Amino acid sequence: MNAFDTLLPRPVSARSTGGTCRVTDPAALTDASTVVIDPVALPHPESYRLSITPQGVQATAGDAAGAAHAARTLRQLLGPDAFRAADIHTGEWTLPCGEVVDHPRFPWRGVLLDVARTFQPKAAVLRFIDLMAAHKLNVLHLHLTDDQGWRIEVPAYPRLTEVGAWRKGSWTGRQPDGDLTHDGRPHGGFYTTADLREIVAYARARHITVVPEVDVPGHSQAAIAAYPELGASGAPVEVWHAWGVSEHVLAPTDHVIDFYTAVLDHVLDVFDAPVVCLGGDEVPTKQWQEHHADRVAELGLDSVDAVPGWFLRTLGRHLAAHGRRTLGWDDVMDAGDLPPGVIVASWRGEEAGRAAALAGHDVVMCPEQHVYLDHRQSEHPDEPIPVGYVRTVEDVYAYDPIPDGLPEDAHHRVLGAQAQIWTEHLDGPRRVDYAAFPRLAAFAEVVWTPPERRDPAGFVERLAAHHLPRLDALGVEYRPLSGPLPWQTRPGVPGRQR
Repeated sequence: MNAFDTLLPRPVSARSTGGTCRVTDPAALTDASTVVIDPVALPHPESYRLSITPQGVQATAGDAAGAAHAARTLRQLLGPDAFRAADIHTGEWTLPCGEVVDHPRFPWRGVLLDVARTFQPKAAVLRFIDLMAAHKLNVLHLHLTDDQGWRIEVPAYPRLTEVGAWRKGSWTGRQPDGDLTHDGRPHGGFYTTADLREIVAYARARHITVVPEVDVPGHSQAAIAAYPELGASGAPVEVWHAWGVSEHVLAPTDHVIDFYTAVLDHVLDVFDAPVVCLGGDEVPTKQWQEHHADRVAELGLDSVDAVPGWFLRTLGRHLAAHGRRTLGWDDVMDAGDLPPGVIVASWRGEEAGRAAALAGHDVVMCPEQHVYLDHRQSEHPDEPIPVGYVRTVEDVYAYDPIPDGLPEDAHHRVLGAQAQIWTEHLDGPRRVDYAAFPRLAAFAEVVWTPPERRDPAGFVERLAAHHLPRLDALGVEYRPLSGPLPWQTRPGVPGRQR
């Protein structure tokens, strides 16, 4: 295996020509600003080309993002020491001679990070952005609101964070439905407006788009705890300590729409992403049936089942008026007419993504059966809080974002794919590391590398021998391929396996 075979994600084309190139200043070499931008020579978005000879390095890119990718590839070729925070390298720095021509397969190479269930400190989010950049991932979907916590400061509505950002405790593991107990350990936190602007700017500098999610009309108990008049029942509730689907949903009233329009105006001021996620998933209708049947009729809706679609259309039109697109979970396919330009996130499987693409909608593929990284990684009883399906590194690597049976003329509707890191059972950054890596490295190759260049037989070997040392240098507390280390287990904590 030559040095170019160690690259991850695997490039479109890479060949060794033999020999080495002496490097006197690795910091300057991996500075993207030194890469020549030539969109005529490299018209594909995010493309780059490297030519390494004994005389030096020629790096060209089609755009600024491609220049950043070129620098990241050079860092990998320098070896694991190039990923350390300080230079401890001994001896001469060298590069292998050869050529790389590269560009991504998909424009949407995303990761959802759930900061609503378990708050991740700002420093952890910034670090996660760096890890995404190292793997050439380019969309961070921040799940900012849910039943268990509200994480966005909205100056007009201070109780959203004074009340909604904190809960009295959390379920330990994945309890059976109906269990009312929790661990008694208060949990919470939120990002100030300045924090969020910093996160967005930090990501932008690394050519990563931060897509914010404000979940409506379900998964809203934290907001209802802060302002009970938002709730369909009108009754006071607490920020939820349990996992699953809360029955508390937003009331289908003009007041609630005005409230969330104001929230979204603040979100649009902070986030520059062309896309905002409105959720729309897992919405119980019982409270609307009990308390708002007359309102449903007044809105001209056939039944309470149509209320989620009304929320999505109403708020989606507001986003469209401000030049933004709506991203919604695939439940929205059952909600009637969709907002203009809606993007469907296909999470319950591949069928909704296929149907959405055939209906002319853009799609992001994120099926729970394949790319939910909070799911357990083996049948081993010591996997910490074993939930969901078994999904190994090999399983993630085998996934393809183009759904089976999708006609070729609809392939362009698949913008890409997104790995999901839900944090009900990930109680801090160390557990996020364990769940995400090295499976996220496999996913990075899935969304970057063309299928004909993928190498299932050799990937794990390449990962173990060459990429895990890079993660070691970065300080990533990944799950070893042989299984969890003793301090990574959670003995006796119940899970829910699928």
